[in-house]
Parts: sequence; C-alpha cells; structure tokens
Amino acid sequence: MTFVKDPCGIICVIITYLAVLYADFVTMRYIIMQVFATSIWAPIHVVCFNTIIFLLIMAHMKAFLSDPGTVPLPQTKIDFSDLHANEQGDYEREDWTVCTRCETYRPPRAHHCRICKRCIRKMDHHCPWINNCVGQNNQKYFLQFLIYVGGLATYSVCLVVSSWITPCETCPGNETPETQARMLHSILLLLESALFGLFVMAIMFDQLTAIFQDETAIEAIQNRGPYRTNRQKLLLLREICGKGHPLLWLLPCTSVSHYHKMRDTPLLSHDI
Repeated sequence: MTFVKDPCGIICVIITYLAVLYADFVTMRYIIMQVFATSIWAPIHVVCFNTIIFLLIMAHMKAFLSDPGTVPLPQTKIDFSDLHANEQGDYEREDWTVCTRCETYRPPRAHHCRICKRCIRKMDHHCPWINNCVGQNNQKYFLQFLIYVGGLATYSVCLVVSSWITPCETCPGNETPETQARMLHSILLLLESALFGLFVMAIMFDQLTAIFQDETAIEAIQNRGPYRTNRQKLLLLREICGKGHPLLWLLPCTSVSHYHKMRDTPLLSHDI
C-alpha cells in the first residue's frame, strides 16, 4: 500500500467520494423510492446502481493505494563522480538510465514523479483524482475506475430522464416542497453526471489510445518513438488487464506486470 501526502490529491479524492455518495443519495431517495416505488424495476435499479458504486469504489481504492510501480532504491547511492567510468565498463546497459533525484538506476520507460518523489515504472501521469501515479502496476485499476464512473454517470442520466417522463401516481403535487426538492436534486445530479461523464470518457479515450499505441503520455510528450509497436490491440490490453477472459478485466482483482523480472530489478552500485 502507498499513500501520497499531496493536499491537492487528497482534496480531489474527497470530492470524488462526495460526488459518488451524492449521486447514490439522490438516486435512491428522490428517484427510485419515489418515481419507481411501485415498479418491479425499483429493486433491480437499487441492486444494479449500488453494484456499480461498489465496483467503482473498489477500483478507486486499488488505484489510490496500490504501488504504481515504484523503482526500489539501492542500498548504496550512485557515485556520480565515477558514473562515466562505470558506463564504459563491461556491465553497460544502454536501456537503463540514471535518476539524479533518486540517485539510482531505473529500468526502461521509468520516469521520476515530482509529486511522489520516486521513479515509477511505465509512468503515464500523476492523477490527482486517485492521488497517485498511473503506472505499470495500477493502470488496470485506473482504467476500471474510469469505466465505472462513465457507466454510473450514464446510468444516472438515464434514471433522471426516465423520472421526468414516467407518470408517478405516488408522487406529491408539483407545488409541494418534496417535489421541488426532487426536481432540484435531479437537475444537480444531471449536471454532475454530465460533467464527470464527459470528463472521464475523454480520459478513457486517451488511456486506450496510449495502450493501443504502447506509448505513455510522458513518452508522447518526449516523442519517444522507439517504444511504439505494431502488436495487436488485444495483446496490448492483455498486458494491462491480464490473460483471463475479457469479462474478468472489469473486476478490480490483482493486476499484472508486463515487464520481465530481470528488467525490473534495480541496478545496485556494486553491480556496475
């Protein structure tokens, strides 16, 4: 488990959970229990909506608290005065680089995060909404989180629109405070769902594009063309989500690593 003490990230995490709880409150209190109270769909909506919320929270907690792929620090720091001589030695590894901030060697495609203050394997970006980096070990959870937020937002919009066009025999009159409160919360929920839904769908598109091109956001900015690949998209997705059935990719279970263990092992000063 890891926890980044970033004030902006902590605030974003709190906002995320407050938004989810508000969506659940409005949906249960003012939509399902009023408009669909006498319908057979009421218990179905309750189970489905809260199942999505449960999976959303699980995926977010995994992405929030999981190690994104931190490069371990060596027992001894690099002697930079002797670094040039070491690079000319028999143990030269051109695909490894040196991080002057962590004072260690890092594997290919690892980058230093100024917020986490560590090097992260296959770092895509630091996301304040999960208060963590999106890297090799938690990109699957981050993608699941985006899918569930997009699904929940779409579900909420559909329920709100349905509540407006469905006749409600048990609802109080239009002039009652209860009905006015329902309309107000429904509008707020609709705006929240539209805002977060469009936001996460844009991020999801960027994530899928990066996965299919085998190029992280940092590599795209740095124009690291050699990392791009012509492999099939399904194989690239399996590297992120695992080798199981695609339906199992939606479950916030153990992530997979797509680096060889040898490439993940940090170089120590005595290995050079």
